[in-house]
Amino acid sequence: MGSSSPIRLFLVDDSTFARVVLAKHLNRIADFEVVGQAKDGKEAVECIPGLEPDVVIMDVVMPRMNGLEALEELMRIYPLPVIMLSSLTKEGADETIEALTLGAIDFHAKPSAKANIAQVVEDLEPKIRQAAAVERGLLSSAGKSPEGTGVPQVQLPEKLVRPEMVVVIGSSTGGPKALSTLIPLLPRELETAYLVVQHMPEGFTKPLAERLDQITAVRVKEAEHGDPLLAGQVLIAPGGFHLELQNRHRVALNTREKICGVRPAVDATMFSAADHFGGAVLGVVLTGMGKDGRDGARAIRKVGGRVIAEDQSTCVVWGMPRSVVEARAADLVIPLPRISEQIISEVNRWSGKAVD
Repeated sequence: MGSSSPIRLFLVDDSTFARVVLAKHLNRIADFEVVGQAKDGKEAVECIPGLEPDVVIMDVVMPRMNGLEALEELMRIYPLPVIMLSSLTKEGADETIEALTLGAIDFHAKPSAKANIAQVVEDLEPKIRQAAAVERGLLSSAGKSPEGTGVPQVQLPEKLVRPEMVVVIGSSTGGPKALSTLIPLLPRELETAYLVVQHMPEGFTKPLAERLDQITAVRVKEAEHGDPLLAGQVLIAPGGFHLELQNRHRVALNTREKICGVRPAVDATMFSAADHFGGAVLGVVLTGMGKDGRDGARAIRKVGGRVIAEDQSTCVVWGMPRSVVEARAADLVIPLPRISEQIISEVNRWSGKAVD
């Protein structure tokens, strides 16, 4: 797509009225052009390759082929940026998490019949622009859901983690899919706790935790105030709350001011981990837009900890990792498939150092 070319959009929704109204408002934006519409997933899959849109905006609940089925098929035959329209219900959140792990770039609340469409489009516009800039080669999921990994469920003992080490992982756009690649590769025997901050609104982090817990050997749960740090457990910051540490054994949630415009913020968790664990912190910054994690990475390195940034070659959006790299706050810059191996190496290195 050239710099002077419009961003070509394709809309998928079983409501003719919704498509017409949304198309009307999107076409009013100077460099947006709605080049096609479909009433269900089957029609979308048939039409999209021929029209070559830059971004697809797709509803989930549709006849014949729903949005998740269409997304999975598109990621297999014609990967391109897709933004899902999600209902703000428990079922809608579960479907949204599945869509994001299948390769959708982002999601937006599905407009109600009484919604202010102009406001909806205003909120949707930056997501569309971000999606249009994504490298398509990073989107293919080969049509496979992470649920197919077949990791057995293991009931772990309630064992307090050794106080020497904690791993903080931060991500944003493209994060759910990256986390579904990274976390299943972490062994449950590793003597460390994991704190994950994924930029996501309230109501969506719990389904994300539940989904990851189903495909991993380590335990994954949405963090609650006062949760202990346990070996082999991943705590995910709940939407709307910063995740920090009360001390070296328990976490704390708060609704203090947003950092980098977000809450939860990666920086908040990294600052707190550095304060309580000193050099025994490993920070990992994955795909995402913006600079959250940059200052936290600096804080970790200042107290002697280590930082890994995801390499541009595997980032859906090379924003957060880029900010860390450009600030010279990364010890290592490596592609996503190698990060789990490096985490294991770093934790084992620290454990050996601690025993000396």
